[in-house]
Amino acid sequence: QVQLVESGGGLVQAGGSLRLSCAASGRTFSRRVMGWFRQAPGKEREFVAAIAWSIGRTAYADSVEGRFTVSRDNAKNMMFLQMNSLKPEDTAVYFCAARPEGVIGLGSTSGMYNIWGQGTQVTVSS
Repeated sequence: QVQLVESGGGLVQAGGSLRLSCAASGRTFSRRVMGWFRQAPGKEREFVAAIAWSIGRTAYADSVEGRFTVSRDNAKNMMFLQMNSLKPEDTAVYFCAARPEGVIGLGSTSGMYNIWGQGTQVTVSS
């Protein structure tokens, strides 16, 4: 059974940084696209970033471009989201997700992903 577990969330002041981690277990993700999504209270789940595990190609939402960086560690089977210059509007539960094996597109909608973690809370105070 494939599992994803997020960690690294917390409370930070505006302008600060956090690094989220996503640990993948069950099998390797060398042929998958992985993504980060977030969901604020009362809002739809939205795309944050994606990475093609095998080649490292990335994509970002306009709202985080230049502030967030997605990366992965193949040896540890982990994905990361470095978040800098955080803003109060970044407050949300952050989820990592995986697309089906062999799919190569950097999908930006939640329906394209079939494996999800439980989420980690990020709160940015003003």
